[in-house]
Amino acid sequence: MRFELEVLIQEKKYHYSLALELPEKFKELRVVEEWLEVEGEPVYVRELAQVSLRKVNGTSGDARFLMDWHLISLPLIQVQSENDPVHIFKTWLAQMVVLAPIPQLMLGESTEESLWPTTRGGNVVDWLAGLLGQYPAAYTAITSYLSEVMPDLKYFRYEPLGKESKRLVVHYAEEAGSLSLNFDELSDGEKCFFLCSIIVAANQTYGPIFCFWDEPDNYLSLAEVGHFILHLRRAFEQNGQIIMTTHNEEAIRKFSNENTWVLSRRSHMEPAQLRPLTELALNSDVIQSLLCGEL
Repeated sequence: MRFELEVLIQEKKYHYSLALELPEKFKELRVVEEWLEVEGEPVYVRELAQVSLRKVNGTSGDARFLMDWHLISLPLIQVQSENDPVHIFKTWLAQMVVLAPIPQLMLGESTEESLWPTTRGGNVVDWLAGLLGQYPAAYTAITSYLSEVMPDLKYFRYEPLGKESKRLVVHYAEEAGSLSLNFDELSDGEKCFFLCSIIVAANQTYGPIFCFWDEPDNYLSLAEVGHFILHLRRAFEQNGQIIMTTHNEEAIRKFSNENTWVLSRRSHMEPAQLRPLTELALNSDVIQSLLCGEL
C-alpha cells in the first residue's frame, strides 16, 4: 500500500511518499519506505526502521536513527526551526480540512470552541463558535450565504445551557409569523448549508485553507446542488484551494474539463489511477461517457 502527496507550498514543490505492508504473521502494518523531498532534494529518507535526516543548519552529514517500524516518521521527527521543511509540511497538513460530513452526527450543543472541523462534521457548532469568537466579522459572510439558500432566515444565536455549554438556535421569520429551531432540528441539507458557509468564512478570515470535500452534493436536492458547488468554487478562486469528489452529474457539470480528473481502479488490490479528463479521448461529453461505461 503506497500513499503519495505532491503539493506546492511557498512556491516550492513538496513530495511525500509512504509505503506500508502487512507481512505474513504480522498483526499490524509496518513501514517499508517513507521519504520527503523539496524541489527534488531529500529532506529525510526511511527504509524499514532506518531513518536518515538531512541537517538544515549548514552542518555536514545526516542524522541517522532507528524508529519503530510500526510508526510513521513524519509526525515524530523533531523540527529544527520554523524554516525546517518538515515543520512547513507538517503545518500545511495540520491545516488541511477533510470533510465527509454526516448531518445526523452534527449536534446542536457546543461545549468548546474550535477552529478546525472533524471529518464527519460532528463539531460544526464548536467550529462556528470558535470562528465567531475570534473573527466576529465572519457572521456577515455566513448569514449572507445562508440568506440566499434560506430566504426566511433572520439570524442565529447561541443560548447558554450551563456553565460550559450552549445551544445553537436558528430563527426564521416572514409575514405569516416566525419560527425558532434548535440546530438539531434542521434538515440534513440545511446543516450542510451551515457547514458550507463556515468553511467559506474560515477561508476568508484565517485562510488560505486547503479543503477536500468528499461528495458535497450528498443530502441536497437536485435543484440545490448546482448553486452549492458553484458557491464553493467561487469562494476558493482567489484564496485557498478546494477539491471535491462526486458521482453526481449536476456537480460534475459545474466543473470544466480542465478542472476534472477521473479516478478508477480495476480491483481493490490495485491503486486508483488518476487521469486528467482533457487527456481522455471521449466520443461524447463526460456525463454521457459515464452512462455508457466509457470511463
